[in-house]
Amino acid sequence: MRGEICVGFASFLAFTSLMLLIFVHIGQITTSTVPRGIWMVEVNMSTYGASLQSAIFNPVVGLYTSNASAPLQAGLGLRQFYKFGLYSYCGYISEKEGTCGNHTVGEQFTPFDAVISDMLPQNYSILTANLIPGNATLRDSKYLGQSTKAAYWMLLLGTLCAALALLTGIAKNNLTFFVSTIFAIAGSLLLLIGASIWTVLIKKSESVNHLLIPGTQIPSGISVSVGPGLFLTWAAFIALVVSIIPYMISCCTYRG
Repeated sequence: MRGEICVGFASFLAFTSLMLLIFVHIGQITTSTVPRGIWMVEVNMSTYGASLQSAIFNPVVGLYTSNASAPLQAGLGLRQFYKFGLYSYCGYISEKEGTCGNHTVGEQFTPFDAVISDMLPQNYSILTANLIPGNATLRDSKYLGQSTKAAYWMLLLGTLCAALALLTGIAKNNLTFFVSTIFAIAGSLLLLIGASIWTVLIKKSESVNHLLIPGTQIPSGISVSVGPGLFLTWAAFIALVVSIIPYMISCCTYRG
């Protein structure tokens, strides 16, 4: 009976990890209720217009769009919030109204490009590029994009390992429990790498939160914050790590 409980606990943890990762993967693929509520990182542009107006001493008109369904990257106006997931990002004019971009395997986190592409080029995009220092992490699209692409593959492979750990652990056999242990260990390492990359990138991007517009004491009006997707990823990692212990015990002690 104790063996059954041990195996069941390991399977529950692997299942929990897999479910959490599935939620991470569906974040920002649409603006429907569940995907809308999950993102890896948010870029808040809601006060940027006011900061820009204070810096240039001129009214800022036409910077934002009020059309929630306007396509992204078309120079049709800035959104208040940009939320990035693993396969897409969405721009919102309010907490619930917005639209998403095209779905891409391993969507790259390139917030500066996303923001600039929504501004009218002749009005604000060049000005914004001049106001945000070139050494700001938020502007380094190559670094952010390549790093998050690598993190995506780590998370995808980690998800597959969690699924395989769960499936191979169903058959009650010392060999299958050994295989489950290997998959749980591999998945945990992959999730650790992917979650760590995202954590570092978000932390570095948050430096813009304290950025002042050059030559002034005016805050940039841009803020970056971590999303629920990263917390779910770390929770999935913890669940899969803990599952290693009962899988390993079952592997060594199970007598079918």
